[in-house]
Amino acid sequence: MISFLDLKKINEPYETAFQEKLKSVLENGWYILGKEVETFEKAFAEYCQSKYCVGVGNGFDALVLIFKGYIELKKLKKGDEVIVPANTYIASILAILQADLVPVLVEPRLDTYNINPDLIEEKITPKTRAILAVHLYGQIAEMERITKIAEKHNLVIVEDCAQSHGSIDNQYLTNNNLNSACAYSFYPGKNLGCLGDGGAITTNNATLAKVLFSLRNYGSETKYYNDYVGLNSRLDEIQAGFLNLKLPNLNSDNEKRRTIAKRYLSEIKNDKIVLPFWDFSANHVFHLFVIRTENRAHLQEYLAQHTIQTVIHYPIPPHKQKAFSELNNLSFPITEKIHNEVLSLPMSPVLTHAEVDFIVETLNRY
Repeated sequence: MISFLDLKKINEPYETAFQEKLKSVLENGWYILGKEVETFEKAFAEYCQSKYCVGVGNGFDALVLIFKGYIELKKLKKGDEVIVPANTYIASILAILQADLVPVLVEPRLDTYNINPDLIEEKITPKTRAILAVHLYGQIAEMERITKIAEKHNLVIVEDCAQSHGSIDNQYLTNNNLNSACAYSFYPGKNLGCLGDGGAITTNNATLAKVLFSLRNYGSETKYYNDYVGLNSRLDEIQAGFLNLKLPNLNSDNEKRRTIAKRYLSEIKNDKIVLPFWDFSANHVFHLFVIRTENRAHLQEYLAQHTIQTVIHYPIPPHKQKAFSELNNLSFPITEKIHNEVLSLPMSPVLTHAEVDFIVETLNRY
């Protein structure tokens, strides 16, 4: 069986170092917001070319905290509308709702699966105050165009980078816009994953960063003195230690993913399969390699019979979820087409050349 994602194999090279890191944390005796978190925050901020990094409990909390931070700074208020792609993972929309904001869904482009900037302005109303740009599957959304729209309408930008660690576009937003923040997840299956939950926020906005450092810790900057109604969402010291070991290899791991993606794109030749768009720049880290086909169930079963494991990201669009019954009557044809057809092939830095050969050959015989 070719696993969709072999986490054990991915983490095997680190096992001895993980054990040593765990021993170091135990011997140090400081388990919450200690040296490992501080070291990771500094290293990840530098890696992302950002001034500040705030380690938090998970990627979902990272999004919620950004929105709550902007509410504390009076950039947003409860009931404001947030533009968000209709085909994102449900966590993006749940985070908006968790912050008492209102999601406004916009169709994606069919080729990149990211939000279509051409459709954003028609959804902007007097209540619109933010755009949540999701870099789905590891490919950066069209941030230059999105940023210009946001600046024109005086909107806050939040980036959901849960799947895009290390993607590089033109650094337009990261380096030049103080009215923005990025949310990362370090869930085990991410391109940079720990051995449990973990997340982070990066920003160049000093005022926002100061609020976020408090909000993640019960709204407290000084122990027992609470300035805000905060959360308990702190990156775990042990997980931060593991991330410190893995971060130096993120670029090389991403390059291995791109190499596999190039092979898939150049060698899969089957009219029944639609391959993803990529301009071969560094704007994609292929957290997922997602194809489309009209008869997905049949293709997935065929691949399973040939010992190739696949996953659907994602089978049900957010507006059709039972949890969002008030959205169930909405129609987003492109989003629905995507969710009915997408299938994710095995993709990881430990996938072997022979395994890719077999996957390509099997797909071409379909």
